[in-house]
Amino acid sequence: MLAFNAGSINAGGFLLVGLYTSHMTGFVSMLADNLVLGNTVLMLGAVGALLAFISGAALTAILVNWARQYRLHGSYALPLIVLALLMLVFGLIGAVTLDWKTPFAVPVTVLLLSFMMGLQNATISKMSSSEIRTTHMTGIVTDLGMELGKLLYWNRRGRPAEQQVRANRQRLGLYASLLGMFLFGGIAGALSFKYVGFVFVVPLALLLLTLALPPLWIDRARLRLMLRRSDPSAAPPSRHDS
Repeated sequence: MLAFNAGSINAGGFLLVGLYTSHMTGFVSMLADNLVLGNTVLMLGAVGALLAFISGAALTAILVNWARQYRLHGSYALPLIVLALLMLVFGLIGAVTLDWKTPFAVPVTVLLLSFMMGLQNATISKMSSSEIRTTHMTGIVTDLGMELGKLLYWNRRGRPAEQQVRANRQRLGLYASLLGMFLFGGIAGALSFKYVGFVFVVPLALLLLTLALPPLWIDRARLRLMLRRSDPSAAPPSRHDS
């Protein structure tokens, strides 16, 4: 689902702002090129996108580690809820903010998309112990190619089983499905943004909320207890007060 979501926003966002905001390779290259060429506007734009992506990833780390510290079931649900809410904002008022320039000389939309992608990429990275990314496919395609190489490798007869090269078919299926969902999401996002507009993001945001709310519902009692402890007005009266 996250790979589909990233593909949709990445492809649709390109139709809107002419930039792929799901991976930072292009922005780092843009920063280097325009630093040499002396193009301050594009250089600031690259810096803004990079900082937004990093900020989104940092927020995910803060939310996940806070939830783990308090042993919440919804440790990964918190950043997904933030992502879904930002997508709702983007979908409902995106047309208004598209041309609103920032101190980084880029529209707010670019910074918002970059922030969301950093948030999502860090979430799936946390969930998979840094083994999977969903906002860009370079690593996925590389891993897919390596597993295909193992699958096609010719093992000589008589070689011990522990020395034979074997593909991990489960990982092969996972990488292929992630690539397929990103591609499918990209096609759906491009078509929807072209013919429907920003509102297409709203169903995606509602779907993410549907996925993220059940774990937090399980944690509702613990969250209420934490809120009571943090509320000074809820503290029991002291002896002097009595």
